[in-house]
Amino acid sequence: MFVKAGAHFVALDFVNVKETGGDLRPMAAQARRAVAWVYQNAERFHGDPQRLYIGGHSSGGHLCAVALVTDWAKEFGLPADMVKGGFCMSPARQIARLRAPIVVAYGGNETPEFQRQNRDFAAAVKGAGKPVELIAAADFNHFEMVESLGNPYGPNGRAALAMMGLG
Repeated sequence: MFVKAGAHFVALDFVNVKETGGDLRPMAAQARRAVAWVYQNAERFHGDPQRLYIGGHSSGGHLCAVALVTDWAKEFGLPADMVKGGFCMSPARQIARLRAPIVVAYGGNETPEFQRQNRDFAAAVKGAGKPVELIAAADFNHFEMVESLGNPYGPNGRAALAMMGLG
């Protein structure tokens, strides 16, 4: 869907938490390095480093959020605002460091706790004066939410294309 809409699509991989002994930091470091690499190398694959958007689902959503609150200038010598938008669930303790608009989405058939966390997070971002869109997809479960990202008519795909200006 993204390629057909005119975007480049880069799928990141990261180590499994079992392989890190339960330590999430190596996974977060991998995600940050990968996003920095994409920015630094975008022109090599005819991408536009000034139009970098990131997203993730489930554990990838959390890693996306960690990347969104990264101090790119301090940690990588890159522009602080290099990421233009995010589509994920973010760490609530780092809201002040958000520099890009985000979309928070959940399915109506996900667990009540998962729904609550997403609603609370979106409310906290909004309360901090940061741009956020909350999407509640009524009849979607956890796995259907990620599948909808590849569909321009699905709740996640539609929101991602709109954020990127690729309607």
